[in-house]
Amino acid sequence: MSMTPEQAAWFRDTFTRLVDNVDQALMGKRDVVGLVLAAMLAEGHVLLEDAPGTGKTSLAKALAASVQGTSTRIQFTPDLLPSDVTGVTIYDQQNHKFEFHRGPVFASIVLADEINRASPKTQSALLEVMEESRVTVDGTPHEVGRPFLVIATQNPIEQAGTYKLPEAQLDRFMIKTSIGYPSLAVAERILAGNVERNPSANLQPIITTKAVADMADLAASVHVDPAVARYAAQLVEATRESASTKLGVSVRGAISMMRIARVVAASQGRHYVIPDDVKSLAAAVWTHRLVLDPEAEFSGTTADSVIERALADVEAPLARATA
Repeated sequence: MSMTPEQAAWFRDTFTRLVDNVDQALMGKRDVVGLVLAAMLAEGHVLLEDAPGTGKTSLAKALAASVQGTSTRIQFTPDLLPSDVTGVTIYDQQNHKFEFHRGPVFASIVLADEINRASPKTQSALLEVMEESRVTVDGTPHEVGRPFLVIATQNPIEQAGTYKLPEAQLDRFMIKTSIGYPSLAVAERILAGNVERNPSANLQPIITTKAVADMADLAASVHVDPAVARYAAQLVEATRESASTKLGVSVRGAISMMRIARVVAASQGRHYVIPDDVKSLAAAVWTHRLVLDPEAEFSGTTADSVIERALADVEAPLARATA
C-alpha cells in the first residue's frame, strides 16, 4: 500500500522537527544532518570522511537524543579485536553457564571512529552486523534492534598505519559525505555562545525509537514510477560503461538509491519519487562505489566527474506528480 499525501505531510513535519533539534547541537549543517537522518530512515549506514573536530561525535549523540535512542563510540585502533566490537561469551561460575556480554555495537547509533585504523578482521566484524543487523556468537544470533545506524569515520590525512577499506566493504555504506568546517558566521555564533562539552545533553527527544522504525516502514511505501526506476538504472549503467571506470555502481548501490530517494521524497512532503531526488543524491550514494581506471585517475578524472557526466548524458524523464 502506497503512502498517502496525509502521511507524507506528517512525515515531512516530523523529519523537519528532527533536523531542527539536531541543528541545535550541530549548527549550520542542516543539509548534512538531513542526509544522515535520511540514511537512518532508509536503514542504511554512513561513511564520513572528514578532518578531526568537525562534530562527528556531536552528530551521533544529537541524533540518538532526538529519537530517545542510545549512542556509543568505538575508537578503532590496530589492536582492537572483533569481540571488542560485537561482544563476547563469558562463563558464569555461579550459574554454571555461558552468558553473552553485549559489545558497544548494540546501540541505536554507533560511531565507528577512524574505522580504517583497525585490522581488516575487526572491520569485517562491524561490516557484518551492518549488513545482517545482528551478531552471531557461538552459533547464537543476537539482534541489534531498530533503528540501527553506523556512522563510520575516516581521516583524510595521516594515512600511515591505516588499513584502507576495500571496495566491496565501501559498497556496504549507503552514503559517503562530510560535515566540514562551519561557515564564518556560524563559527562566530558557536564561539560567542556558551560552549558546552556535550551540546546534545540538553536536547529533548522528538520521537521514540519505535516511531523511527514506523517512519522507516512508511518511507518504504513511497511510490516509485517505472520511468524514475529506469532513469536510475540508466545512470548506473552509464557509470559501468564509462571509459574512466574499472568498476561502476553495483546493484546494491542502485537499490540504496531507491531506498534513500523514497525517504527524501517523503521528507519533502511527497508520496512519490521524482528524478530530481535521484540527481540530488547521486554524488552521496554513488561516488564511493566507483573504481576509477588508473590512467583516467592519473589524468585528473574523479568519481564526482564520472557521476556528473552520467547525469549530463542520461536524459531524465518528466516528473510524475501522482502514484
